[in-house]
This record gives sequence, structure tokens and C-alpha cells, in this order.
Amino acid sequence: MSNPSDELNAPGQPGVSPVWDRPVRLLHWALVLCVAAAWWTGGRTDGWHENLGYAVAAIVALRLAWGFAGSRYARFAQFVRGPRATWAYAHGVWRGTAPRYIGHNPLGGWMVLALLACCATLCLSGWLYTTDWLWGYAWLYWTHFVAGWVLVGLVVLHVAGVAFTSWQHRENLVRAMVTGAKPAAGEADVR
Repeated sequence: MSNPSDELNAPGQPGVSPVWDRPVRLLHWALVLCVAAAWWTGGRTDGWHENLGYAVAAIVALRLAWGFAGSRYARFAQFVRGPRATWAYAHGVWRGTAPRYIGHNPLGGWMVLALLACCATLCLSGWLYTTDWLWGYAWLYWTHFVAGWVLVGLVVLHVAGVAFTSWQHRENLVRAMVTGAKPAAGEADVR
């Protein structure tokens, strides 16, 4: 029996563009689950929080590697735009004229980097705080604490951006991150 997402990702399927491959989707949802669980277990002393932090670190490392070696829409070079293009896109969003992107739009690309950087900061600061070398240092505790709240803010902005872009372009981006496919590109879409 075939997987529905395989059918949606089939090349040449009319009306559908394959976008995010299986590794991107699995890493995305694994990161969502592990970060949520790490947040929930923060402050516990039974090892769950630390183990979830190691899982997040592994996911971030894999996503970074896949950002250089993965498929077209997984690569950072495809969706991380320079300041001028990002600023122009932000103006288009403000005016209601932002183009539809098949992959991540410029603001979404920078959000990916911000989320990965924040998760990496949390993992590194959390791990360093457990070492004999840096155990008990207040600055490290506060780095981890503040990065946790910055991540919450970034997640809220990310979800708001996904909801707004889904509404603006009349497409379900959450479904696209589950299935890996989006409605086919039109002439005005940016590939």
C-alpha cells in the first residue's frame, strides 16, 4: 500500500509541487516534540530534561548538515536571502503584495536560522551548566533561562508567520509540512 505523502510528492503530479522532503519534515516535527517536552520537564532532576536537550542538539546538528547536503528546498542556500531581499519581502508583506514562495520565504528562512541558533544556544548552555568546569555559574544559568524565553517568543512569531502566510496565500502550510507538498507553482510564484 502506498503512502499518501509519497503520492503527493510524486514528480509530475498535476496541481502539486513537492517541497519539503522526508528528512526536513521528520526533523521539524521531532524538534517540535523534543523542545515542547524539554520545556515541560525544565527544572526536573530525573534526567528527562537533559536527555531531551541532547536529542534537540542531535536534531539541530542533523538539520544543519541537511541544510548543506539535502534536497533543493532543504538547502540554506535556496531559502536564506540577503538583507535587501528580506527587507523587500517584509515591505511586500506590509503592503499585502508579498509574492508566494514554493519553499521558505525570506522571513521564514531567517526564522529557521534564528530557531536553530536559539536551540543550539540552549543545548550548549544547558550542557555547559552540567559540567564540573562551569557548574553553578549564574551567567550560564541566566543565558539558558533567557534563551528559553527567547525561543518561546520565536516560536510564537513562527506560528503567527505560518498562520498569516497561510491566510495571505490561501494555502495550508502546516499540511505542507506534514505531506511535503504544496499547491503547484504559478507564474507569479518564486521558486
